[in-house]
Amino acid sequence: MRDNVVTRPRVLLTRRWPAEVETRLSARYQVTLNEADVAMSTSEIRRAMLEYDAVCPTVSDRLDVSAFPDRPRARILGNFGVGVNHIDLAAAQAADIAVTNTPGVLTDATADLTIGLILMLTRRLAEGERELRQGRWQGWRPTHMMGMALSGRTLGILGMGRIGRAVAQRAQAAFGMKIAYFSRTPLRETELEGLSALACDSVEALIDASDIISLHCPGGGANRHLIDAGRLRRMGPSRYLINTARGDIIDQAALTDALQRRAIGGAGLDVFENEPDIPATLLNAPNAVLLPHLGSATRETRAAMGMMVADSLDAFFDGTELVNRVA
Repeated sequence: MRDNVVTRPRVLLTRRWPAEVETRLSARYQVTLNEADVAMSTSEIRRAMLEYDAVCPTVSDRLDVSAFPDRPRARILGNFGVGVNHIDLAAAQAADIAVTNTPGVLTDATADLTIGLILMLTRRLAEGERELRQGRWQGWRPTHMMGMALSGRTLGILGMGRIGRAVAQRAQAAFGMKIAYFSRTPLRETELEGLSALACDSVEALIDASDIISLHCPGGGANRHLIDAGRLRRMGPSRYLINTARGDIIDQAALTDALQRRAIGGAGLDVFENEPDIPATLLNAPNAVLLPHLGSATRETRAAMGMMVADSLDAFFDGTELVNRVA
C-alpha cells in the first residue's frame, strides 16, 4: 500500500482550486497545494519543474523560457484556463513537456460577464453607484447620467471564436443589436449559428462599423497591442471598448491616455497588461469600468475548468490521447 502512494505521480497546483477538484486530484496523485494562494515566482516554478511530474499553472503565473530547466522531471503542464500566452510554448516543446488548456467550459460565463461590462459602461452603472455611495447623488433629474441605449447599435466582435459568438448571440437576441466582426480565419455560414453578422476585412473596418468593440482574440504574438494608439484614435469619443480576453491585446498606456483625454467613449476591462498591477491613472479614470479578472468566476465554471485539467492529467498518465493539448 505504501509503495502505491510513493509511486503516484507528483502534481503541483500553483494556486488553490475548487475543493471538489483538489479532492479528485488527491485521490490519484500526490498533490501539493499552494496553501498561501499567492502567485509563485518564475524561479519557484522552475524548481517545481525539477521536483514534480506535473505542474498545473494559471494565468497568474509567468512561465517564460527561464522557467524551464534543462532536464525537467515535469512532463505535463495542465493549464487552468484557455489562454496560454503566459507560457512559452516553444520552451515547453523544447523541454518535451506537454501543455493542455481548458477550452469551451468558460464560454458562457465569460460571455455573460462581457454583456455585464457593456451594460455597466454604456448605462454608466458603475459611475452611478460610485456617485451614490460617495454621497454625491442629489436626486433624480431628467438629464442626470444619461447613457447609450443598445437597441439598434452595432457590436463589433474582434475574434469570432466560441466566446465571441456567444457574446454576439446574447447581444442580438436580448438587445436587438447589430453584429459586425473581424476574424483572421474566415467563418463559414454554418459557424455563425444563425447570427446575422457583417464580416469586416480589417480591424479598421470593424472599428468604423461599430459602436462598441469587444475583444475576444488570443493574447501574445501578433495580437500584442493590437489595439494601439492609432486604432484608439480611430474609435473617437463616441465608441466604447470592452476587453474580457487578454490584457496585452491593448496598449494599456495608450488606452489610459485616451481615457484621460476622453478621446474614446469609455472602456470596460476585466483583464490588464500587468495583472494585478494597475496604474493609478487607469484606476482613477471615471469613464472606465474595471473588474478583477472575473470572466470565468462562477462556481460551476471554475469547477469544470479544474475537472478538465484533471481529465488531461489522467489521460497523460494513462498514456491516452490528450484532447486539449496546445503544445
